[in-house]
Amino acid sequence: MEKKIKTLYILSIVAILAFLGMQAYWLYGRYEYSLTEYENRTGLLVIEALKEYSKARARGSATQGDTVKVQSRFQMSHSLDSIGKSIRKVTVRTNVINGRKLLGIAENRKLTPEEMKRLEEMVMDSLEMVDAKIATIDASSAPSDGIAWNAMKNFESEVQSPFTKEGIDSILRKHNLIAEIALILQDSVTWEPTTIRHSSVISPKFKVTTPYSELERKAVVIECEIPSSEILCNMGWTLALAVVLSLFLIHCLLWQIKTIVKLTRLDKMRNSFITTMIHELKRPISTLKMCVSGIDNDKLMEDNQLRHELTGEIRMALDNLSAYFSKLRDITFNNVEQIPLNVSSFNLTVLVDSVIKSITVPSTKDVVFENAVPENFEISADCSHLINILTNLIENAIKYSSDKVTIKINAVSTSDGCQIIVKDNGNGIAADDINRIFNRFYRGKASASDIPGMGLGLAYVKLLTDAHGGEISVESTVGVGSSFSIKLPQ
Repeated sequence: MEKKIKTLYILSIVAILAFLGMQAYWLYGRYEYSLTEYENRTGLLVIEALKEYSKARARGSATQGDTVKVQSRFQMSHSLDSIGKSIRKVTVRTNVINGRKLLGIAENRKLTPEEMKRLEEMVMDSLEMVDAKIATIDASSAPSDGIAWNAMKNFESEVQSPFTKEGIDSILRKHNLIAEIALILQDSVTWEPTTIRHSSVISPKFKVTTPYSELERKAVVIECEIPSSEILCNMGWTLALAVVLSLFLIHCLLWQIKTIVKLTRLDKMRNSFITTMIHELKRPISTLKMCVSGIDNDKLMEDNQLRHELTGEIRMALDNLSAYFSKLRDITFNNVEQIPLNVSSFNLTVLVDSVIKSITVPSTKDVVFENAVPENFEISADCSHLINILTNLIENAIKYSSDKVTIKINAVSTSDGCQIIVKDNGNGIAADDINRIFNRFYRGKASASDIPGMGLGLAYVKLLTDAHGGEISVESTVGVGSSFSIKLPQ
């Protein structure tokens, strides 16, 4: 049975660890999903901010009026290479005409009609006075012609109104986005925005790389930090529910194991109780059986002395049975008030002597009794219960000792009653068992030995002591012995 219980413990621990692992894996997946969801949502905001910034750059160009003019020429051609593969090539020529600069006008104002006419003549006479930018690139890798045309427009926008970190940062802040911005020159042309997902769950970050002038291989890298604390707060109810559910299931599993262990222990106690009860009943019954056989012998009954010895043995066996059944009866009471007391005054010294004489000492042990109770020490208590108390303590001292043991019984008067002390030099009681030896059916380390017992003796002693309104305590050292002290009010 113990092997099965141990196996059950191991399987339960494995089940708990497996459940916690699955729960942690599920929560991790949920956290990753929340991070990805935040990335997607924020990535869309970044793209919208870039579009908004492009429109703002276009509006800025328009406000320059006729003082600065940009003339662009877009050209896209398609051809086939030697193996029949389609080749798309785009060319952009952008002319920038700065009227105020060409006319030498310092103030910021619109040009007059005469100035506009003179500017046109100057441009027509010499194209060298015009800032021209030309870009030609193989756009075969562009997903579509529309994206290629859009790249040429982006080149024109970059010439007309250059892309700046400050400009895009202001737009992002309008959308409550704080990001690290870098303008880079790429090794190859990219046509569409790309997102690099987070690689860490502790300080997660993601990057959005967007080309703003594809023909010049210029791109902006926007790196955003994902607020993990905000993600965890949003998952608060999920986390709380998972923790509560985990604790509840673990508690139920442990409670089930505890119940099984308790039932196993009770079954073991029941078997031990039955075995011990049979052993305890067998001795007086065997004595009675032997005495009854002697009574049937007429020759033995002719000897008066022998007859008196037989009747004395019968009386003692019956007293033992009566005391044993009284113990079983009293131990079942739920409170001490239910135990009947017949209080009387008697000589404790004489009672201790009678108890010592009634003790059956095993033939394998050498027991020395010391009755140190002062002569004529009067006490008021239930005589039969006190006999049971002393008998249990003395029998325990004999049972849990080596081959030689000395048992000393003493008594002293106190200010509020008397104190009876039963001391031995037996095996002693472990410190872990001291606070539990008075519990019913508890035997401590004795349960692992072959010493018979039900774990009721000391519980019965405490019950009878409490019924008298007294107290019982114990001092013990393993290998030295034990000392039980019983305080009874008088």
